[in-house]
Order: sequence, then structure tokens, then C-alpha cells
Amino acid sequence: MVPADTASSPGSRWRLGYPAAAAVFAVGMAGTTLPTPLYGLYQRQIGFSELMVTVVFAVYAVAVITVLLVAGNYSDTVGRRPVLLCAMAFSAASAVCYLLENGLPWLFAGRLLSGAAAGLLSGAATAAVLELAGPRHSGRAAFAATAANMGGLGCGPLLSGFLAEYTPWPLTAPFWVHLGLVAVAGVVARCLPETVRHPRRRARLTPQGIAVPAEMKGVFVRASLAAFAGFALLGLFTAVAPSFAAKTLGVHNLAVTGAVVFSVFLASTAGQSLTRRVGVRRALPLGCAVLVVGLALVASSLIAESLPLLVLGAVCGGTGQGLSFRAALTLVGEAAPAAHRGGTISAFFVVAYTGISLPVVGVGALATWLGLREAGLIFTGCVIVLATGAGAYSVLGPPPRGGGGSGASRV
Repeated sequence: MVPADTASSPGSRWRLGYPAAAAVFAVGMAGTTLPTPLYGLYQRQIGFSELMVTVVFAVYAVAVITVLLVAGNYSDTVGRRPVLLCAMAFSAASAVCYLLENGLPWLFAGRLLSGAAAGLLSGAATAAVLELAGPRHSGRAAFAATAANMGGLGCGPLLSGFLAEYTPWPLTAPFWVHLGLVAVAGVVARCLPETVRHPRRRARLTPQGIAVPAEMKGVFVRASLAAFAGFALLGLFTAVAPSFAAKTLGVHNLAVTGAVVFSVFLASTAGQSLTRRVGVRRALPLGCAVLVVGLALVASSLIAESLPLLVLGAVCGGTGQGLSFRAALTLVGEAAPAAHRGGTISAFFVVAYTGISLPVVGVGALATWLGLREAGLIFTGCVIVLATGAGAYSVLGPPPRGGGGSGASRV
């Protein structure tokens, strides 16, 4: 272990440290979206409704939120490396659940475990990437963490869609390959320098809860509304886009389905890379506007039954989500007082992950009653209204304040 007096110390000892940590991050996040193109196969094999598909998906978000609340700051105490290794263990256990799958309980277990892995990685891997890079490479490291997160989420369906379509083992090959990747990532994580000075290996969990300082409620509301809307789009593509493609657009090639889902995350990564150039305060309303256009294109693809329109909606919507999300997170992080920054950012992610789960469960419920296309149109309409409101509020609302107060109110 290499003790870190400063964040740059490990990075100077091993220059490949932060790209290696980003690769570990990406492998772990890929496992969380690996089942996306496979839900149709599970439906036919096990026999469950569209509503149950979205419930299985939402279990992941519940696990992420729970881990963020219970152990979101645990790597600050015990060190980054043990938490990364624990996340890799959860990711491997999730893959094993899918390999043993013979009914819904195994799917639920797999989603819970992958959610636990993502919850641990969100904080520990991001911090490890930034700290291993050091101040001189902070800009590159911030983008590396962003790309690892969204890029990993996008690579999951791309990998599983290709393997499911072009190998004889559609429901097992993706998870065997991922187990191999997790094993390599575990070795890499074990070799990473530790960046936490004097870690306490057997420290007790101290759940941090959720708190938002009263003086930054305005910033938090506008940022959270934009994050909720953007993550709702991601939830739509990762939970029910394969069903849309198969049942509404007649696209049954799983590799194509995986590529469509990959496109929205790739676009999100690109959008986040543009945030600095646009400027944080302009990126939030601009991102919401681009997100609205993307959602309108998704709705148009359902009406016209057009795959090209769906892909265009994914790219446009993903770009808008990336722009608004990085701007929102930056605003929240800058406005929060140092004493409450961890709790405030956790609250922000709780809202975001609620956006990735609750709306898609609503789509599943509506689909059993009205049909998938009608449910998708209602969903896109509601999220368009929400994103429009978030963008308008970010332009017309009171100027952001915060950063100096100490009082916090529970949400």
C-alpha cells in the first residue's frame, strides 16, 4: 500500500493508476446493464409481464440508493481499494446468479447484487480515479470517471446483445465473459495504490443519510429536476427499449438492440464532455432543451414505427442528458457547504436513481393496460413536460446561492 499525503502522490508513483481505476469502474458498471437486451428471452423462458420486466429493473435502482445511503462514504474510512474489491465481488456474484437462473428469484438477486456493486463504485471508483490522477491531470481524470461510468453502462448491452445474437449460449455467454473481465478487474484493483491516508480496515458503517442545506434548496431543486428527467430517459432505454424495438418496431436482432442502448450512453458521455465548453450555467437549460428534442424523436419513432428515429432520439436525448447531468452535479457540488457536501451529493443521486426506476415501472404498468406504444407515448409526454419545466426554471428561477451556510434540512 502506498500512503497518500496528497492526491497526487500515488499518481506520481504509477502513471497508469487512474486509467486502470477507470477501467475497473467501467467493467463493474457494464455488469449492471448486461441483462438489458436479454429481458425478452427471460420473458419467453420464465413467462412474466412487461410490468415485471420494469420491476426487475427497478430493484437495481433500489439497491443503488440503499448502498449510497448506508455505505456511500465508507471508502473514505477503510480505503478505496477494499471497497473496489468488494464491488467486484458483488459484480461477480450477480453474474453467477444469472448463470444459475431458473426463475424470477435469481433475476431479482442478480439485480440486487449489481445494484450494490454500482452503489459502491459510484463513490469509491470516482474518488480513486481523481486521486490517482492528482491535481495536474484533474480535468482528464474527471472525464475518465465520467466516461467509465456512462461508457461502462453502455458497453454492457452492446456486449451481451452481440454475444446473445451470435453465440449458441445467449443467456450464459455474456455472463461468463463478464466474469472473466471482473476477474481481471479484481487483479487490477488489488494492484492499485491506496489513496486514503491511514485507512481503518475494520471501521463500522456510519450511514450518512440525506441532508440538503436550506440556503441551496433552489440550486438543488433545479439540478434534481433535470437529473430526474435525464435519468428517466436512461431508464426507458435500459429497461423497456428492447421490448419497444421488438414489439413495436419489429427489430428482433439482439445485437442491434444492444447497439441502440449503447448509443444513448455514448451520447451521454459526449454531452458531458461538452459541458465545460458550453459553461455550466448555460449547459443545464441547453441540456434540458436537447433532451426534450430527443424525447420528441423517441415518441415520433413509436408513432412512425421507425428504428432510425429511435436511434436519433437516443443520440439526441443522451447528449442532452449528459449536458444537463454534469452541469447539475457541478452546480450542486459547488453550492454545497463543505460540511454537508457528501450528504447533499448523495441526496442528488438518490433523486437521479429514483428517476431511473419509478417512471419505467409506470411504463410497465401502463403497458399491461394500454399497450407498449401508448405507454411509451404517455411516458415521453410526461418527461417532456418535466424537462421543459426544469429547463425553464433554471433560466427564470432565482440565481443560485450557496456554499457558505452550515444548516441542513432533511429531505
